[in-house]
Amino acid sequence: MSDSTTELSKMDTESSTEISSEPSDETALTAELDVIREENERLRDEYVRARKSQYRATALTLGIIGGVTVLASAFFPDVRTVLLALGGTGVFLGILTYYLTPERFISASVGRDVYTALARNEAALVSELGLHDDRVYVPRTGAETARLFVPHHSAYDLPDDAELDDLLVVTDRNSERGVSLRPTGSALVSDFEFAGDGDTETTNSPSMLAAQLTDALVEQFELVETAAVETATESGRLTVALTDSSYGPIDTFDHPVGSFLAVGLAVGLDEPVSLSVETPEADDRVDYLVTCRWPPSE
Repeated sequence: MSDSTTELSKMDTESSTEISSEPSDETALTAELDVIREENERLRDEYVRARKSQYRATALTLGIIGGVTVLASAFFPDVRTVLLALGGTGVFLGILTYYLTPERFISASVGRDVYTALARNEAALVSELGLHDDRVYVPRTGAETARLFVPHHSAYDLPDDAELDDLLVVTDRNSERGVSLRPTGSALVSDFEFAGDGDTETTNSPSMLAAQLTDALVEQFELVETAAVETATESGRLTVALTDSSYGPIDTFDHPVGSFLAVGLAVGLDEPVSLSVETPEADDRVDYLVTCRWPPSE
């Protein structure tokens, strides 16, 4: 009898230990999560401080170079005008860089996650409506720079400009039916023009436009690591080789990289531009090939 009582007491002790261990495990897990959150906050703060320090170091360097150049003008009277101009420019750029230092930095992963969710929704809409695979970027004369038209049929005609205002384009002609969306590249093209890296409002050759747009992808927006023009012809075809996209696979629906190229060409050439994206298997140096096509000039 005493042995059975001892067994029961042991079982009760073990079960109570297991029960009491569950809250302790939850407490330990909560503590670990708190530590991880604090570490993430610390890393974010350090990243912001590092970026601000980088901007301010650049501003200080420009200011010092400008000041030294201004002082040097006193000892070199023959080139005093040139030195004063260079020195004044350096000091001005230093002040401008210091006061325009961004207060908040958003990582590329945040933008990539937001874009991915929107792209999946738009792709699901296109699939649900049974639309064709064509993607046509149509320039506009109003407030919007362009619209993305996804036709219902492979043999399609572009609808009138006014009809592109509607999300669902339903006209009397079946060949003009489809979906009209605001492309992700339209805002980028507006920023591109505003920054002065190129004026796509003027008529440019495809080669000139391609050079300006690819340079903006790498230098201004930092959406890709490299962008090289492989083909740019007057006959209506442009192919760009791209590597290391900041926003994930470029072959997703209305990707910012391809959309920016297509909208920029559509606005610059004042022609509708169709877009296609390929993944080359034979060339490891290139991640994606983006091809834009437009009606050739007569």
